[in-house]
Parts: sequence; C-alpha cells; structure tokens
Amino acid sequence: MKPFTLIASLALAGLLPTALAAPVRYELDPTHTYPSFEADHMGLSVWRGKINKNSGSLVYDKAAGTGTVEVQMDLASIDFGLDAMNAWARGKDFFNLEKNPATALFKGRLDAVRAGLPTQVVGELTLNGRTRPVTLTIHQLKCLPHPMLKRDWCGADATGTFNREDFGLTAGKDWGFNMAVNLRIQVEAVAAE
Repeated sequence: MKPFTLIASLALAGLLPTALAAPVRYELDPTHTYPSFEADHMGLSVWRGKINKNSGSLVYDKAAGTGTVEVQMDLASIDFGLDAMNAWARGKDFFNLEKNPATALFKGRLDAVRAGLPTQVVGELTLNGRTRPVTLTIHQLKCLPHPMLKRDWCGADATGTFNREDFGLTAGKDWGFNMAVNLRIQVEAVAAE
C-alpha cells in the first residue's frame, strides 16, 4: 500500500494519532486577554497600562506547534489607572484618536518550536497607521479542556519590545524619554464551535 493511501485509510478509520490533527481556530476571550505595556517617564519611573477592550483569534496546530495569532486592541480603552493620563493618551498629543486609527493590530505566526511548543510569535504591529515588525517571546503556553464550555481552551503569555518613534509617537523624546515600549500580551482563547 502506498504511504498516501495508508494515511488516508487510517484517517478515515479514525486510527491516526493526533499528531496529524488539523489546526483548530480559537476565539480570544476578551475578559481574559489584556495587552499591557510599560513606557519610560523621563528616566524617573516606568508608566504601566493596559488595553481593556480587545478581540482576535488564534489558529493553532498543537501537534506541530504552529499557527497564527491576531489581536485587535481598542486604543480608546487605554487604561493607565489614571483618568487624566488616559485622556492625554487618547488626545491630540499622542494617539489623536479623533484623526488616527483607534485600533492597534498585532498579527503573527507561531515559530521556533522547542519540545513541541512554539517559543515566539514573529509578526507585525500596526499602530498609528504604521506597520512594523515585532517579535514576541512566548513565556508560557498551555491548552486544556474548558471546565464549563467543554471545548479546548488555550492560554499564553508573551512579551516583546518596540520603538514607539517607529510609529510616529514621539511625545517626550525631546525631554529625554526613552522611546522603547515593553509589550506584554496575556491571552486566553476558546476553540470556536
């Protein structure tokens, strides 16, 4: 029997190991997914914040450790924990959401598989109308059955750094602010029905 015929026969009989399973599409759970960031404040302190509203998807082949991810972030929901700072970030001196796109987008592919799990997401960040490459390091990735929804459920934590000047966001540069921003995306996603 030819190898392809054997594989097809085993697949039809349901006898193939899960190693040949198809990729699964997962929907991000916006109540458990929080992109967050850290940015310099004149070298004196580090400002931290998060994006409260987001959406997206994950397509993941657990057997191969490959897939893609997309996270859409609503910049109007930026939250520093300080209303005045939130308003400033949405206003004309930074994101200028009245004139510029109100959504940031990270899209990438799972990569650098070790011990069956991807260790990074190689992708692009679109922010302020500009798209630049950004790679995130995956610190944790785990999937298990969701106890209530009875569907597969995956969670991950990934971090990376980008230069906000590359996106035209230079507020504070003349005063000595470091333009590097640390980005962390903690994500949970449930298999689509």
